[in-house]
Amino acid sequence: MPVKKYNPITPGTRFRVGNDFSGLTKNCKPEKTLLAPLKKSGGRNHDGKMTVRNRGGGHKRRYRIVDFKRNKDGVPATVKSIEYDPNRTAFIALLEYSDGVKTYIIAPDKLQVGAEIVSGKGAAPNIGNTLFLADIPLGSVIHAIELDPGKGAALARSAGTYGTLMGREGKYAIVKLPSGEVRRILLTCRATIGTTSNSDHALQVLGKAGRKRWLGRRPRVRGVAMNPVDHPMGGGEGRASGGHPRSRTGVMAKGQKTRNPKKHSNRLIITKRKTKK
Repeated sequence: MPVKKYNPITPGTRFRVGNDFSGLTKNCKPEKTLLAPLKKSGGRNHDGKMTVRNRGGGHKRRYRIVDFKRNKDGVPATVKSIEYDPNRTAFIALLEYSDGVKTYIIAPDKLQVGAEIVSGKGAAPNIGNTLFLADIPLGSVIHAIELDPGKGAALARSAGTYGTLMGREGKYAIVKLPSGEVRRILLTCRATIGTTSNSDHALQVLGKAGRKRWLGRRPRVRGVAMNPVDHPMGGGEGRASGGHPRSRTGVMAKGQKTRNPKKHSNRLIITKRKTKK
């Protein structure tokens, strides 16, 4: 979906690049039966103590209940609308099954209103259909991938992401994930054909600090701008570099390995994810 650049009629629109939402259904309100309240924590825990910084405020939202399991096998569904979801980067699609049940799913790219999709064994490998990894043709582009059978989609759910089914090995499928990691996933897990929608999300430029506040993010102070008592990278005369990048608690960044070497799922990883050089 294309992005649009705004005319600089205000300082906030001078550099703003936004989504034109041309692929969404016009004048469409969310399905009331699939809405739930969404409470904000402001980064505070049950004691009221701030445990996550730089969060708070933001526009009031309601959660859209998304079906990540896609376990209504063999029941065809019609796409009623493609909608914006304030809680995620990808768009969502409203489905109405032949038995009258309505659900939301992550909208795949190029899915059109009026299309018919189905899930389960025997479904064709068309865009939007959900199949078991055992039934998906090799080389297919997939998203909304399960990690545990029946638990629901966990991987490749954000805007413009997808995995690739590389092969099969015993009871496992070999899948290349958006991070570049190649790992084994059980053949009894499900995945949806196609890539997720809104692939141009990464091209957007907010344009002003206020738009970040509308998203529920408060200002973030750089570590090198703090005093030594506040951050390991703080202090120094003039504009000091701050030394090796690290978090406020001293955890190294940009190259330091943080994954547990004894993690149970390490045996399922064939190729580790790509690191930025």
